[in-house]
Amino acid sequence: MSFLLSLSRFIDALNEKIGSGVSWALFISVLICTGNALVRYIFHTSSNAWLEIQWYLFSAIFLLGTSYTLRRNEHVRIDVVAGRFSKRTQVWIDIFGFVAFLLPMTLLVLYYAVPYAWESIQNQEVSSNAGGLIVWPAKILIPIGFLLLTLQGISELIKRIGFLQGKVEAREFEKHAATPEEEIEAIKAANNLN
Repeated sequence: MSFLLSLSRFIDALNEKIGSGVSWALFISVLICTGNALVRYIFHTSSNAWLEIQWYLFSAIFLLGTSYTLRRNEHVRIDVVAGRFSKRTQVWIDIFGFVAFLLPMTLLVLYYAVPYAWESIQNQEVSSNAGGLIVWPAKILIPIGFLLLTLQGISELIKRIGFLQGKVEAREFEKHAATPEEEIEAIKAANNLN
């Protein structure tokens, strides 16, 4: 089990780094979107390439951010019923959800997405829009995103099993809610940056 917990920590660290990196894609996308809108209204011109870059960045945000979201336990869930159960029962529900739904779905998407992206790479697919970009970088995000989500699902499964065996504390996979003290410290740190 110690090897699996080490693997889980590695996957968590990988998805934390990717999630932090992808957060910059949102900032860049906002800049591009703003610049594109300003150019369109001021100079009455636009470029399909700039619109497609926004699409690529949004794709990266959603496809590469899902594993980060799962890692942080920020995904959409319905706790109205499960919240009434003991922690062990909630963990069993999570295990069932990972094994019966998440992992089969991600593996099915990977099964179809890899050939889809590979064909686009082989054909050097280009957008059909005038002035458009190559398409395969966006299509390759699909299998990469679902591979990361699969890995994070395995990591979450390992942590839940470790919890049931008494080797992992629940705080390692629970949603972290900031305390008022942590929020005050974060505000102070942000103010010191200015």
